[in-house]
Amino acid sequence: MTSVDLYELAAWIDTTLQAGQFTDYCPNGLQVEGRPHVRHIIAGVTATQALIDVAIEKKADAILVHHGWFWKNENPCIRGPKRTRLAGLLAHDISLLAYHLPLDAHPTLGNNAQLARVLGFEPERDSQGAPQCCGPENLIWLGNPGANQTLTSIGQTVARQLNREPLLMGEPHRPIRRIAWCTGGAQGMMDAAVAAGVDAYLTGEVSEPTTHLARETGVAFIGAGHHATERYGVQALGAAIAEKFGIRCEFVDIDNPV
Repeated sequence: MTSVDLYELAAWIDTTLQAGQFTDYCPNGLQVEGRPHVRHIIAGVTATQALIDVAIEKKADAILVHHGWFWKNENPCIRGPKRTRLAGLLAHDISLLAYHLPLDAHPTLGNNAQLARVLGFEPERDSQGAPQCCGPENLIWLGNPGANQTLTSIGQTVARQLNREPLLMGEPHRPIRRIAWCTGGAQGMMDAAVAAGVDAYLTGEVSEPTTHLARETGVAFIGAGHHATERYGVQALGAAIAEKFGIRCEFVDIDNPV
């Protein structure tokens, strides 16, 4: 079976996602070193115990995720579930590769790009063809949700495509001609979307102030689920890895209602 050197794989992903350009909440790249050659990758949204158990069962060489470990301001002590997860990887010589903001932002493989594909949004682009963005690290994408769209119809598309009923705030039948979106927990960036002049903002999670901002600005809000909006970037990255190196990359969806 074809294999790739672990550090060659990590370097290629780092370069492809331009991981070094981001100020992030966690380290991006190879977080836990396992065996030196990779033939089989298990990909998922988050490096949970359930995903690790699948990787062990399938004798995978590495795990590739969007949400890895070692987040800023978390308790650094290795105990409890954190110890169990790490012990499982080390005992079975499995590597952990994780990419957070770089995987959100990539213009073709990223979560925002892939969510637009899944939901049928057409991103706005500049003269060079790059997506038009706003907000911190330019993480919010701007675009057209399609012809004759309302908050209700977009909500129906989200429910159908993501298999999850979204939270909708706003006038149900108001036309939505311009939309902003950022996958995951980007509710705190809604003010940047409002400033960009959109009719609606879609992200994964919601906080108490989100309701007031939506009501007081008239910009509709769509809470589509953190996990649900971030399933697609890691799948696209896994497919690119498989094509580049000829190795197996298998996506496993560990259900998460948040």
